[in-house]
Amino acid sequence: MKNIRLLADLHISPKTVASLQQQGYDIRRISEILPANSPDLDILELARSTNSIVVTQDLDFSMLVALSGKSQPSLITLRLSEATPDLVTQKLLAILPKIEELLQSGSAVTIKNDLVRIRKLPIR
Repeated sequence: MKNIRLLADLHISPKTVASLQQQGYDIRRISEILPANSPDLDILELARSTNSIVVTQDLDFSMLVALSGKSQPSLITLRLSEATPDLVTQKLLAILPKIEELLQSGSAVTIKNDLVRIRKLPIR
């Protein structure tokens, strides 16, 4: 079992969530816990209170995490030209083991096609 807890927002495919679970990740879709129309701030508070990392393709989360001035929750934002479930899964499985410690200590991670950017939280 991996040492991080992940919350996938609505933009992350159930197929990706299932694939990560099969690989031993503790990941749930936010819609399993909160109503589908929950505000992003509620999702961030849930992640903070459960020591979870938000996985999203929604750029609003990056702004909210930056403006919060807090070191948690960590955030993984996927900005891929093609966000198919298979590609998203492949990227996450390749990158998560390398950044697990950074996520535990509070980081905003952006995954693009050709690079990964990591910013320590809080963002000042």
